[in-house]
Amino acid sequence: MSDTSDLVCNARDADAREILIGDHWGGRWASLTPAMRPRGGSLGVNEITIPPGRAAVPFHAHAREDEAFYVLRGRGVFRYGDEPLRELGPGDCVSCPADTAIAHQLANPFDEEFVYLAIGLHDPHEVCTYPDNGKVLVRSVGIGRLQEAPYMDGEPDTPVVLERWRND
Repeated sequence: MSDTSDLVCNARDADAREILIGDHWGGRWASLTPAMRPRGGSLGVNEITIPPGRAAVPFHAHAREDEAFYVLRGRGVFRYGDEPLRELGPGDCVSCPADTAIAHQLANPFDEEFVYLAIGLHDPHEVCTYPDNGKVLVRSVGIGRLQEAPYMDGEPDTPVVLERWRND
């Protein structure tokens, strides 16, 4: 019989980390599925708390990872592409499908904490774009900005493989 003690996590006991940047960014994340990845899974559920006047993450669009958000307490706003902002409250469930190139963001402009569940995958090959600032995340490489360049830009006159063949 296998040990299943790590498959159940009560939100009260979840390890939480708080990251606050400046006056308007950040929040608190608590993983409610800490056994998922170590056991080979890719789905995750986090309880996220955004203090008043903050957004947890920048406006972003996923290429491979669907996300869903379920509001537990407080109020927040949902930004989705160019659509008008939508106020959220307890019981609201938000769907953000991947591969639409439509960015999304949740924030808390109100006076009380905004608490919701964030449900999604952790794809090692994820690509995420940030239209407000031009950043791109390639999970296996890192985050930065892409700069358009011609296909052969920066390539040597003689391909390295041919130089090596001559010298080997």
